[in-house]
Amino acid sequence: MKKITPLITIIREIDDPRVDRTKLHSLEDILVIAICASMCGFTGWEEFECFAIKRLDWFKKFIQLQNGVPSHDTFRRVFERLDPKQLQKALTDWVAVLDICLEGKVVAIDGKTLRSSLDKAKSLAPIHTISAWAVDERMVLGTCDVDEKTNEITKIPELLEMLELKGAIVTIDAMGCQKELADIIVRKNKADYVFALKKNQPTLHEEVRMLFKAAEYTRDIHTDYYKTVEKDHGRIETRTCICAEVGPWLGDLGLAWTGLKTVAKIISKREIKSKTTEDTRYYLSSLPLDAKSIATSVRKHWGIENTLHWSLDVVYHEDKVHIRKDNSAQNLSVIRRIAFSLAKQRTPQKMTTKRAQLLTILDQDGQHQFFLKD
Repeated sequence: MKKITPLITIIREIDDPRVDRTKLHSLEDILVIAICASMCGFTGWEEFECFAIKRLDWFKKFIQLQNGVPSHDTFRRVFERLDPKQLQKALTDWVAVLDICLEGKVVAIDGKTLRSSLDKAKSLAPIHTISAWAVDERMVLGTCDVDEKTNEITKIPELLEMLELKGAIVTIDAMGCQKELADIIVRKNKADYVFALKKNQPTLHEEVRMLFKAAEYTRDIHTDYYKTVEKDHGRIETRTCICAEVGPWLGDLGLAWTGLKTVAKIISKREIKSKTTEDTRYYLSSLPLDAKSIATSVRKHWGIENTLHWSLDVVYHEDKVHIRKDNSAQNLSVIRRIAFSLAKQRTPQKMTTKRAQLLTILDQDGQHQFFLKD
């Protein structure tokens, strides 16, 4: 496992929003308690305080707590006033210190709405966040908030600029299928991309569809083919990926996309008893002609939904936390993503998130490795 100790050093760089004369507890102590408590599934100020009281002797091994355990009101005041962007930067800086090798590995980018943050009484829309998830490493590399007046398209470039993604394969759904993002990923990040293409870009979508139609009748268009069949609980799923080199076939449309080399068509066929459904989706990619690589990248993209977002809702109860005042919800969202990444780093690849959380609760000594100082 990667060394986690630098997290404390990075936390110390965050500006404390409180006035010095009113501080009884260091920001470092408050954030470390919040992260550890979140790893165990605790979600609110009172739970953070109770958790620290029960583990006071353990916490004193690696943080100061000179004035005892912070009260729940202290946790509340700090998280309301703490700048979310600084906490988000701390997460990104921590990942950079770990120096994770992303060469050839999938980084999925997707958004998630904190449904419980909706406040109709104050006419406040729910908070929406975008995260970059390293699928194989099981880590959140970075996250940022989308405010009410913008959308994901304007915030994804900001997130990409924060990350070190050299050699990675960045996957984004149709919302992020944008020329600007392709340029940032290839030129700035020195990475590759696989973008979902839908009918929200009708001209390009139709050109790609017609390219595959033409490939059926000519050998001039180089293609590659990959097929998988999965059988589980009476269900048979067949996925067929056909890739084609862009070459001159897309003309100016293809040239407008930095690094674009291939387009892909994935046909998903599902058979359940006597019922059969079929779906066809298209993709743009800077990867060379390799149907297996593109099909695998698309499949792994759903890890951000099936692993990260599902776990945050079901195991970490993110959509049940009705804390919204000031910056609280945004800051807790980052804390949960740090906690989730830490918990995943210390458990085997195939262990479920729920079991990993249970192990974290029971194994106090094992949790030392995250925060003990050199």
